Amino acid sequence: MSGDVIIEVQGGVGRLRLNRSKALHALNLSMCRAMLDALAAWINDPAVGLVMIDHAEGRGFCAGGDIRMLAESGAADGKEAAAFFHTEYQLNHLLFTYPKPVIAFMDGITMGGGVGISLPCRYRVATERTRLAMPESGIGLFPDVGGGWYLSRLPGRIGAWLALTGASLNGADCVALKVATHYILSGKVEEAKAALLSSGREPQDSLAAWTVEAAPPAIQAQQADINRLFASDRYEDILAALRSDGGEWATAQLAALAKKSNLTCKIALRQLIEAARHSDFADEMRMEYRIATRICRSADFIEGVRALLIDKDLDPKWTPAEPEGVTGSMVEEYFAPMPPGEEWQPLRIKR
Repeated sequence: MSGDVIIEVQGGVGRLRLNRSKALHALNLSMCRAMLDALAAWINDPAVGLVMIDHAEGRGFCAGGDIRMLAESGAADGKEAAAFFHTEYQLNHLLFTYPKPVIAFMDGITMGGGVGISLPCRYRVATERTRLAMPESGIGLFPDVGGGWYLSRLPGRIGAWLALTGASLNGADCVALKVATHYILSGKVEEAKAALLSSGREPQDSLAAWTVEAAPPAIQAQQADINRLFASDRYEDILAALRSDGGEWATAQLAALAKKSNLTCKIALRQLIEAARHSDFADEMRMEYRIATRICRSADFIEGVRALLIDKDLDPKWTPAEPEGVTGSMVEEYFAPMPPGEEWQPLRIKR
């Protein structure tokens, strides 16, 4: 068991508590392995009827993954990064296909890896403190951990907007978009958890007792502009539409996109096209693993981590510097099949 995740069974509930508060509970390899092992053991354990994923102290549910390690590995041979992605994606896939109900409490920052362990769950609780985002384009990554699957299935062009800009959704937005299944005030979350831990049963009734109506979602006011201005699957067309509009909101989106990697923005748009065609979540994870193991070794990712986490100058120098410099063949390289024996595979468990 990793000290960064607390694993226990309480009252018929298998509980996974993220416990890395100084890093906003960002996932590392040992955490992913520990959760994967626990979930695998609980599948055939009659003492466990429900799984709960939450976090211990701190303001974030889960802020992502071990980005610094990925960049260091990518700058070397990439093997440690590949091992992390392979295990993390097995965790994502197991949660997506898990036969027992799983509930995630997305109380606070829910980004990157946090999205990957919450959105596959049958029950997803948001609060007024929820801030859900896939901000990977700002460091030269892409919306992985199943992000392509979820974003491509949001209404209109909201998924493309989120993938490109890294914009966040609040709890009310998450409920309106069905990203969350329930909305509970943060001050009542611990009481709701206690009720679930005392019952150990299907949580629908217990959750209903604590659920309240969310405020009007902010996303409603933006959706028409998102659908209109992010309508194209061609990145240059989106930028042109934003420039042509010239309004305050469009100008803000242009400013956000100016800070993103042109390469990863184009990869993300292609990812969403492919993801929408997938009918099996394993196919999504296989595609994302191909991208991830390559992109972690790219110049843009290493530069993005330098600018954000190492030098902290917030001024990455992307390659190519202009969207037009990213060709279709450059993007295609990231989606190509892996060599024999290196493709991602889901965890096989006897049931």
